[in-house]
Amino acid sequence: MADVLVPAADLALELAGPCPPRLLDVRWQLGGPPGVEGYRAGHLPGAVFVDLDAELAAVPSAAGGRHPLPEAADLQAAARGWGLRAGEPVVVYDDTGAMSAARAWWLLRWAGVADVRILDGGLPAWVAAGGAVEPGDVDVEPGDVVLTGGHLPTLDADGAAAWAAEGVLLDARAAERYRGEVEPVDPRAGHIPGAVSAPTAENLDADGRFLPTDALTARFAALGVPEGGDVAVYCGSGVTAAHQAAAIVLAGRTPVLYPGSWSQWSSDPDRPVATGA
Repeated sequence: MADVLVPAADLALELAGPCPPRLLDVRWQLGGPPGVEGYRAGHLPGAVFVDLDAELAAVPSAAGGRHPLPEAADLQAAARGWGLRAGEPVVVYDDTGAMSAARAWWLLRWAGVADVRILDGGLPAWVAAGGAVEPGDVDVEPGDVVLTGGHLPTLDADGAAAWAAEGVLLDARAAERYRGEVEPVDPRAGHIPGAVSAPTAENLDADGRFLPTDALTARFAALGVPEGGDVAVYCGSGVTAAHQAAAIVLAGRTPVLYPGSWSQWSSDPDRPVATGA
């Protein structure tokens, strides 16, 4: 778990140590309001705000989905603007149980950053542990980090279809969206045929922290994921799927992300759609 998560108390000690991690505030929620408003009201001391829509994704399109993976050069430019330096540890957080921060965790690992972790429980856990917050923006010196993509496995739409037929493909959205009962943002309701419903919220406890490793291991075993095996995951647009990927790593499995996710799949009229449980 130390490779994925850091508790608030441990982070406080690291920030007071000789090699403090770079802090990234990745507050975001589907439909707004903009996360920067909450950031400016109060954030971890020294944390830099990261705009998920503008910096952790390419321009949305029907062909690519609502949050396509950015080009590595664009992500590198953004990361240098956050002050990231080569070899520097990174900790990401939000205020919604890492539902958006996990996108930064996964994307930076995909781009080759070795030491990036999620603050378990996010801003609420930090405050509950007695951590200080500060208002306003933070100015940082530009960083020199070098990023290259492709360090984590991904799928395109054809790969997701094949995986659903031959392996375990998890749908990380809420169960009612999986069943096709509601669809607030994407063109069609339902799920990829053969996918298994696995709502991301079930990775967390009541305090917004990840469940213990043994509980996550049992959860994914019950969903049919083989022990130590690979499992593919998607969501609406590749954001909460990254949260599922973090939970899968904690459970000792290897996640394979479909970044285009339902927003891409449902925009293609030639892709079949399943509904129901």
